[in-house]
Amino acid sequence: MAGTRLERIREMLTQNPTDNFLLYGLANEYKNEGDLPQAIASYRHLMDVNPDYVAAYYHCGQTLEAAGDAEGAAATYDAGIAVARRIGDAHALSELQAVRDLLG
Repeated sequence: MAGTRLERIREMLTQNPTDNFLLYGLANEYKNEGDLPQAIASYRHLMDVNPDYVAAYYHCGQTLEAAGDAEGAAATYDAGIAVARRIGDAHALSELQAVRDLLG
């Protein structure tokens, strides 16, 4: 399969548009390319498709912080904290709480 990693992920998503791993990879690729608005939109889409994909909350929050949206990051971390508690993911809860605490 030719093309950039982003193009390959997009192509694979045409076959399976709700694949969590591919949606996460897409958001990360946008972030890596510096397209923060598209990365944020992609993380949010993943959270809509699978609200329990707790890593998306952490990385979306980090991307929002990088984009200068501390309020949006805090809200995203708070949502992720609630998800991590609900699904019993202590590791994710700890990481999300730590970055949320740094925001104040």
